[in-house]
Amino acid sequence: MSDVPFDTVDDAAASRARQAANPDPEVGGIAADRLRSIIERIERLEEERKALANDIKDIYVESKSAGFEPGIIKQLIRLRKKEPSEVEEQETLLELYKRALGM
Repeated sequence: MSDVPFDTVDDAAASRARQAANPDPEVGGIAADRLRSIIERIERLEEERKALANDIKDIYVESKSAGFEPGIIKQLIRLRKKEPSEVEEQETLLELYKRALGM
């Protein structure tokens, strides 16, 4: 890349196009192709994550329209991720605290 400043935006765009067409395999000690590959993989996964989040949101909307309470479904999902002994311990403590509060 030249140290001469670009006179126009067109010059900068042309320079970027040349660089993209013939990227240096290593720039400043960094393997450019490897870095580009990593960045592109992360971007692809971010897109997939966004699509999955939208799918999950749609399922919660569907559950609500079917008469289920989405908040309770979320609690059930959290509980299913835990070990049964941990769930039992939390339920016991919850009952104990509720009794202490007269609930």
